[in-house]
Amino acid sequence: MKTDFRREPVYIAVLALLLVAGFFLPSWLRFLLQTALAGGLVALGVAIQMRAGLVNFGQGLYYCLGGYAVGLLSAKLGITDVFVLLASAVVVALLAGALLGLLLARYREIFYAMLSLAVSMILYGVLVKAAALGSTDGFNVPPVTYLGWLPEREIRADVVYTLAAVLVVVSCLVVARYLRSGAGMLCEAVAENEIRLEYLGGSPKRIVFFVIVTAAGISGLGGGLLAISTGHVDPLMTNWTTSGGFVFVALLAGRGSTIAPVIGFFLLELVQTYALDIAPNAWQMILGAVMLAVILLLPGGLWSLIDRRGKA
Repeated sequence: MKTDFRREPVYIAVLALLLVAGFFLPSWLRFLLQTALAGGLVALGVAIQMRAGLVNFGQGLYYCLGGYAVGLLSAKLGITDVFVLLASAVVVALLAGALLGLLLARYREIFYAMLSLAVSMILYGVLVKAAALGSTDGFNVPPVTYLGWLPEREIRADVVYTLAAVLVVVSCLVVARYLRSGAGMLCEAVAENEIRLEYLGGSPKRIVFFVIVTAAGISGLGGGLLAISTGHVDPLMTNWTTSGGFVFVALLAGRGSTIAPVIGFFLLELVQTYALDIAPNAWQMILGAVMLAVILLLPGGLWSLIDRRGKA
């Protein structure tokens, strides 16, 4: 994953742009951007696994676990501090990733994709049948506090948006630094030639396991941010359609930057919103046509447009 985002000042500039945009964008568009920030983290987790040659069609599992961890702690146990909630979301997702990674790290290609999808759908089936958790409707998440401070209703959305922007940009920066490290470079070796990597003394299973756990933690954070942003969680977070959407975003956005999945997710949500407004009964056709056009015209993803400008 080559990236032009190599220095911290660039990420600081992106964060400043997001924060400034939050004051000028319409409320509906800012909310769309806020949910895209959360979903973009999950797409980033998918992109990290693609770097190692793995396609995860069940990444919504960790997304859902992070969201439900926040929802259960706040709605059922009365814990409302945002930092405790988000830390819990990440820890739960990391534990699930470590447990499933022991199994999934043994498989590659279609077997990895189908196993991850199967586990995700098992969680979906359990949540749908759980009447105590709202079954298919899910349940609402109460407003969060910040070290004991509960913002007024008028500025509550501003505070949540600011928190999401900071956490997502910092996460993208951390992942970019990891991908430039020696451990991150080994992911490419797993995708290219595992046997040669073993001859050189590397352990493909260990590398894949670490990639799975890392992607799980990032996705759990995204799920926690979505639960706080929307005030609601439901089983659709782990449905195959949600996980498939993250894979589409990772493919359409391109591998040029860790910020690319976030941008891709926002653009996809924006196209879907306008497609629903223009053609409520045929919005899927419009969305599919846009996806097809991007695949045919930009095989390297949307970020390839920026790469071309940089080379020029």
